[in-house]
Amino acid sequence: MSRIFYIMGKSATGKDTIYKKLLERIPGLKTITPYTTRPIRDGEVNGVEYFFTTREELEQFRRDKKLIEERTYDTIYGPWTYFTVDDGQFDRSGGEGYLMIGTLESYEKTRYHFGSEYLIPIYVEVDDRERLLRSIERERCQEVPKYKEVCRRFLADEEDFKEENLLRCGIDTRFQNDNFDYCLDEITEQIKKNL
Repeated sequence: MSRIFYIMGKSATGKDTIYKKLLERIPGLKTITPYTTRPIRDGEVNGVEYFFTTREELEQFRRDKKLIEERTYDTIYGPWTYFTVDDGQFDRSGGEGYLMIGTLESYEKTRYHFGSEYLIPIYVEVDDRERLLRSIERERCQEVPKYKEVCRRFLADEEDFKEENLLRCGIDTRFQNDNFDYCLDEITEQIKKNL
């Protein structure tokens, strides 16, 4: 199987933008689209950022033993589940690499499923003050802003991405996104080196 380059980081570190730019720079990369039960946000497209699905569909994937990983967050608006499905997106015969985006928890579970030799972590960092300002600004642009959820997610990131968790998952390389172009160049080089 080809390698999976797994982008992760706390909220508002620029992961989505980096993901999109990497696909432009390295067109041979295949994408893996995760699933979620959370509501679609303004500007999102079903099947692009996520497959937006129902709890019933999640249960069917579980019964069919197709879940690679899943995690549920108790949000201000109720439980939202995010998950990766063995639905044919992964070609085990090889070829170009894959690009995924997710959390540290999803990375760890995906690495367990496929094996650590197939996953390359791309961990993106940004100063906490800058992240919070970005999160608030992004939410402000939504038709119905969910500021309480921004706060919950910001605080949860502190727990989820503790240094001990990063070390447990073998994250020893960090990409600082305080200069976007430089950060993108570094990540591009890392991926090309490992293809």
